[in-house]
Amino acid sequence: MRKFFSAAVAAMIGCAVACHSPLKTTDGDTGLTRVTLQTDWYPQPEHGGFYTAVVKGFYRDEGLDVTIVPGGPFTVAGRQVAAGAAEFGLSSSDKTLESVADGQPLVAVAATMQRDPQGIMVRKDSPIRSFADLNGHAVAVKPGSTWFAYIVKRFKLDGVREIPATMSVANFVADRDYVQQVFATSEPFFAQKAGIETCVLLTSDAGYNPYRVMFTSHDYLKGHPEVVGKFVRASVRGWREYMRDPAAAHAVILKLNPALNPELMEFSWRALKDGHFVDGTEDGTENFGGMTAARWSAMYQQLLDLKVFTKTFDPGTAYTLQFVGRN
Repeated sequence: MRKFFSAAVAAMIGCAVACHSPLKTTDGDTGLTRVTLQTDWYPQPEHGGFYTAVVKGFYRDEGLDVTIVPGGPFTVAGRQVAAGAAEFGLSSSDKTLESVADGQPLVAVAATMQRDPQGIMVRKDSPIRSFADLNGHAVAVKPGSTWFAYIVKRFKLDGVREIPATMSVANFVADRDYVQQVFATSEPFFAQKAGIETCVLLTSDAGYNPYRVMFTSHDYLKGHPEVVGKFVRASVRGWREYMRDPAAAHAVILKLNPALNPELMEFSWRALKDGHFVDGTEDGTENFGGMTAARWSAMYQQLLDLKVFTKTFDPGTAYTLQFVGRN
């Protein structure tokens, strides 16, 4: 998950992660099945369920020896998994569909998050109260962002200007009219530390709501379905425990990524919990890991409508419900 930290923080994180080995569950010849999880960013609370599964021994209970390899701004987990450099990776359902359309043999096996924390941030007293209010304003986003193309099309924003995101909240702090792309679990923290109250408009509330997913390759799934099932089961267990108590995961994440701090991690965890990004809590029912064919089909159709890809294919090839339903 690509979070738009300040450039200084991102640089510190890169240095910190580079100085640490990937996190492994065990060392030596244990008789456990060894697999690698390639993440999409540096160690962070948004990976907390996986680190919980490591430190609490949930993977080991399933007979797995899991190595978690940190990602970064230049890491594409899908390519690593497609090439066989890792058995599992992290992404989102829209990016997974795009990868499959490009010919990569990937298949999502469970959801990490039920709701997408992607959105835009404005000041609390801003006249912008909805996405429809963005006309006439500039919005700092990562160039080519599919979610923003959806927002522009849905709300007919013919007067909005797109400017490149800067990986910083400095402009937001300096300019009260500045509007920028954020994750609800990250940038609002830095704005609040600067004394600014914020409002985040979530793309999920506007109808663009990809899952955050864990995935593998079709070949690995075909050859090792029992290992995939064990990995999913232990990971979902880890996420349940992390959302109950993040302490163990935060301790190891902080060691791996000392550019973070306990206050930021607590903010991110609280945002995940209060926003029900991980558990979903639809109709009062928790849903850790679960996915539905309807959600995948809807995302596929949105991408087709946006002409993100023009080649049609069966979206069911991009995911499997073999290991999850509504958990």
